[in-house]
Parts: sequence; C-alpha cells; structure tokens
Amino acid sequence: MQLKEAYADIQGNEAWLLNAHISEYSHGNRENHQPMRKRKLLLHRQEIDKLFGLVREKGLALIPTKLYLKNGRVKCEIAVARGKKLHDKRESERAREQQEEARQAVRRSKADWD
Repeated sequence: MQLKEAYADIQGNEAWLLNAHISEYSHGNRENHQPMRKRKLLLHRQEIDKLFGLVREKGLALIPTKLYLKNGRVKCEIAVARGKKLHDKRESERAREQQEEARQAVRRSKADWD
C-alpha cells in the first residue's frame, strides 16, 4: 500500500480516496481489484460537511497520513493541510538537489578507493 501521492476529495456529498496504490492480492484471479482505483471513505454527514467547508473556503487539502486495521476494517487517518507556496517548493527542490550531489560525491570517492 502506498500513500505517497494520495489525497482525499469530496465529490457529490461523498468522500473519496484518490491516487492511493493498493496492490492486488497475489493469489487472486481475474476478479482482483485495480490498484489505483478511487475508494469511497465512510464518514458521517457532519464530518463530510465540515471537511467540504475547509477544502472549498480555505483552500486546504485532505491528505491521508496512515492506514491501519481495526476490528477487521481498514481505517484511514486524514489530515487537513495547506499546500506549499512556490518559494517553499523551490527551497525543497534546492535541498533535494544538494543532498543528491553529496550522495554522488560520496559514491565517487568510494569508487576511487576501489
């Protein structure tokens, strides 16, 4: 199960989990589910209305933080988060590039010793 690019959305008074990759059952047959299909989240009406208001009015996003089993059911914990601004994205990208350059330098120095 992978939640890296996943998010939740309110569509037509229903909550949906989108872009979550849940692998197929290895011993399944042709009736297996699609790994990237959208999944309906079961929430109370008041919870859906509250999340809908936050998403539409304040421009926040619904992000799944973890999935776990409880009493034979899969539970999804959802966080309400604000997206990154453009300058924050640039900083993150710069830091990622610097870390990658450092890793490559270490690999080169190890290769020189071999």
